[in-house]
Amino acid sequence: MKPGPGLIIAALAWLITAGAAYFFPFISIFWIYTGLGLVPLITMDFLFLKLLTDRLKVSREIPRSLAQGSSTKVRLTIDRGNPKIENFVLPFKIRLFDLYPPSMLCTRFPVILNRRLFIKTGKALIFEYTLTPQERGPWFFPGTEFLLSSPLRFWDLKVFHRCESWGKTFPDFNKIKAGADLRFLLEKTGVKKIRRRGQGMEFMSLRDYHDGDAIRDIDWRATSRRRGMDGYPKFMVREYQDEQDQQLLFLLDTGYRLHKKESENGRMQFDSALEATLLLSWVSLKHGDSVAAASFGNTSRWFLPRKGMSAFPLLMNGLYDLKSSASPSSPFACLEEALGRLTRRTFIILISNFREEDRESLSWILERVEKRHLLLLVSLKEKDAEDLASRTPLNMGEALETAAAFSYLKSRRELYQTWEHSGLLTLEASSQELSPALINRYLEVKRSGRL
Repeated sequence: MKPGPGLIIAALAWLITAGAAYFFPFISIFWIYTGLGLVPLITMDFLFLKLLTDRLKVSREIPRSLAQGSSTKVRLTIDRGNPKIENFVLPFKIRLFDLYPPSMLCTRFPVILNRRLFIKTGKALIFEYTLTPQERGPWFFPGTEFLLSSPLRFWDLKVFHRCESWGKTFPDFNKIKAGADLRFLLEKTGVKKIRRRGQGMEFMSLRDYHDGDAIRDIDWRATSRRRGMDGYPKFMVREYQDEQDQQLLFLLDTGYRLHKKESENGRMQFDSALEATLLLSWVSLKHGDSVAAASFGNTSRWFLPRKGMSAFPLLMNGLYDLKSSASPSSPFACLEEALGRLTRRTFIILISNFREEDRESLSWILERVEKRHLLLLVSLKEKDAEDLASRTPLNMGEALETAAAFSYLKSRRELYQTWEHSGLLTLEASSQELSPALINRYLEVKRSGRL
C-alpha cells in the first residue's frame, strides 16, 4: 500500500491552507475542520481498498519457442478473483504490469484496464500485446502486477500474481523452415552453382542439359528418345549422388575475437557466425553427412557427431544460447582437443578472427591437423579497419591511422595466403556474406573429393 495522487494533492492543499491561516486568522477554523474531515475519509478509503476490493486474477499464453528479432503475441486473461463478490467492490482504477524479461522489448506497459467491461459483461478481459525478443537464450516471466486504486484515489495497492512462463529464444530460422527443399534454400541464400571437379559413382536422376554441364555426363540413349518442340533431340544429363557419410566439425570461437559489434546492423559478429554454423549444419545433414560442434573461449561445449535431420534440433538446442564475451580464447587448445577426440578424417571448420600473431602460435598444430584432416579457417572481415584503410586522410593523425589499418589488413592477407600455399583452406567474409560463402565452400570441398 502506498499513497495515491489524491492523498498527495489533499495534503498539499491542506498545507497551503495552513500557510494562508498564518496570515489570515479567520481561515484557521476552516483549516482545522478540513483536517478533521480528511482523517476519516482517508481511513475509510484505506480500509475499503485493503479489505473489500477484488484482487483479480490473471493467466498468460505465450509460445515456448521464440525467434530472435521476430515479434510474438502475448495473451493475458484477466478475471474476477471471486465472482461471487458484487461488482461495486471492483477497484476504481486498475493498472496492469506484465513482468516480461529484460531480454525482450515492449513499450506497452503500464496499461489501464476498463473496469466498466467487467461490470457490463461479467466475463474475463482479454488483453494482447506484442513482444520482440532481442537476445538468444532461456527466458522467464515471474508474474504480473496490478496497481489498484481506492475510490477517492487516496491509496494505491500493488498486487503481485505469480503467473510464471518460461521458454527459449532461438536464432530466426524462418528461411530454413520455409525452404521446400535444399535447392530452394540455396537459391534464397545466394549460393552459386559450382562446377564439379569430381562426382560420386551412384546414379541419382536424369535432367535437361544446361550450359556448363560436362559432355561425358550426357545420356545418349535417353537423348535419342527425347525430342523438343522443334523436333530436334533434347539432351539429357545424368546426375550422380554426391558422396555421403562424411563428417564435419564446427569449432566456434566465443571469446574476444568475435565479440565485436558491426556498425551496419548493430549485431555481434558472433551472432552471424552462430547462424552460419547452424545453417551449414542443416545443409550438411541434408546431404547425408554427420555433424559435430564445439565451442571454446567464453564457453566450452562439445557435441558428438550425429547424422540425419533429427540431429538438427538437438544441435540447435545445444548452441542457441551461446554468447561471446571479451574473455581470451585459444584456437590452438581447441584444435589440440579436437585431434584427441576425432577418430576419422573430418572436415574441420574453425570460425574465429585470425591475425598476424596467430602465424607462430598455430604453426605447429596446423601441420598436425593437415596430416589427418581437412581444415578450413574462417575469419570475419573487420569493416572498421577496411574503412580506415580506404579513406582519404585529412591530417597527420588520420594519415597514421590509415597507414596502421592498411598495414594490419595487409598482414592478414599475407597470413591467409601463406596458409593457402601450405594446403590449408581459408575464408574471409563479412557478416552478411558469411552464410552463403560458407555453404559454397562446403559444396566446393564436397564435390572436389578432397575429403
